[in-house]
Amino acid sequence: MAVHKLFEDDFEEDNYTLIAIHCSTEDYRLAYLLNANLNLKLARKREDLDYNYMEASFSIYEWDDEENFVTWNLVTNTSKKEVEQVASAGSLFSNQQGKRTVAKYLIPERKRVDYFIKISSESYMKSSKIIVSKINAIAEVITAYALNPNQLKSKNNLIFE
Repeated sequence: MAVHKLFEDDFEEDNYTLIAIHCSTEDYRLAYLLNANLNLKLARKREDLDYNYMEASFSIYEWDDEENFVTWNLVTNTSKKEVEQVASAGSLFSNQQGKRTVAKYLIPERKRVDYFIKISSESYMKSSKIIVSKINAIAEVITAYALNPNQLKSKNNLIFE
């Protein structure tokens, strides 16, 4: 019987750059600013990223640059949802009813990040330093920096297909 060995090179690795953005503006405004400053054509996808197991949905913008074989994604990291607040009958505040806001995160280990840009490329991608410097030049952006996706525990949440 033949023995088959698998090597790491046999598995196709995703080639993408991940940029974290700290910014308090709305997602549509940030997409507009990125389009204007980076010459992109980001447009909101018809459906948000919807994770039932997290009970959250995240807005996502995409541009498929067919000329350079690059796909750009802008996705929010936070999903806020109002839920009914339930108090037990014997508690001190049992007569208070209401709603509270619960936040869920696409990448929970990076809760302070507001947005992620994922730049997927079929060929070798240039250094992200130029892109990050152009993003940091936008007045509404607090800061932006490149992340190593292999260091994230929940990097599987960045699979958008």
